[in-house]
Amino acid sequence: MEHRRQVSKAEIEQARKLDLLSYLQQYEPQELVKVASGVYSTRSHDSLKISHGKWYRWSTGVGGVSALDYLIKVRDMHFVDAVLHLCDCLRFMQPIQGNTSKAPKRSPFILPKPNRNNDSVIEYLMRRGIGAPLLRFCVNTGRLYEDERHNCCFVGFDPQGAPRYAMLRSSNPSSTFLREVEGSDKRYSFGLPPQERSHRLFLFESAIDCLSFAELQRMASNDWKPDNYLSLSGVYQPKKELSETPLPIALVQFLQDNPHINHITLCLDHDDAGLRAAMAISALLPKRYTTELLPPEVGKDYNEQLMETKNITAQIRTRGAKSALHHFKEERQR
Repeated sequence: MEHRRQVSKAEIEQARKLDLLSYLQQYEPQELVKVASGVYSTRSHDSLKISHGKWYRWSTGVGGVSALDYLIKVRDMHFVDAVLHLCDCLRFMQPIQGNTSKAPKRSPFILPKPNRNNDSVIEYLMRRGIGAPLLRFCVNTGRLYEDERHNCCFVGFDPQGAPRYAMLRSSNPSSTFLREVEGSDKRYSFGLPPQERSHRLFLFESAIDCLSFAELQRMASNDWKPDNYLSLSGVYQPKKELSETPLPIALVQFLQDNPHINHITLCLDHDDAGLRAAMAISALLPKRYTTELLPPEVGKDYNEQLMETKNITAQIRTRGAKSALHHFKEERQR
């Protein structure tokens, strides 16, 4: 495309209004590949992921919002060519009706009403080995509270400090109730505040495992300084074909928001599902990240290791079959 003439400020502003997902849906639907709910890639650049109005190309570490940035940074188009192309699309080309469907509207996110105190939640989590100082910190920063139904409410925040995610877990030791609050944004799963001094991220399946690991670290050092900790709020299940498997969206968002991270320690469950997930994440991460697998030494997860370390024998019902710690204790008693 020729670019003999200059483009006006109005044309540039018009071109910048078109986000990448809308551009591909309307004018190049054959290029768009849906990889997960609300997450897309492109056929020509499979390391490029589009979600929640933004795009990021993992192979080169560049990203943005607009289709204009995409055409310049990924397609290597001249700035003027890219502006004129998008203006032509908006002026002359009718949108192509592709097979991609619009993302469903997200339900409004409203945190459950808090109980008048957090006594049941504190008691429950201390029975699982998590110490009072760490729990007080989580309560004081709004990351944990007890709702009106006496559930543990684990809250995740965006970089601006706004709550965007919440997971509920019953504080009744005999209950296995567990669910996300409606409207939760999984990009902002539960974690402890990011630490810029540390370039390491510890990754977990659940909020309780995340806190359990931090508690184990605190117990092991009189001068404990927190690292970066993030939970995925559930089991990450990679597809059979690794090329068709997206990284966990919470991990993607955390790395985008915290570019100082360069090493990821995978502290997932010590079972087949956890191992498969850890191996998949390690293989899918860009080469600029180093990784290590650090499953618990005892039990299925880090909460079981914490309870074993503190010699806690409280009966806590969790989902699934008998845990690895259950079998470990049975074997030791023989």
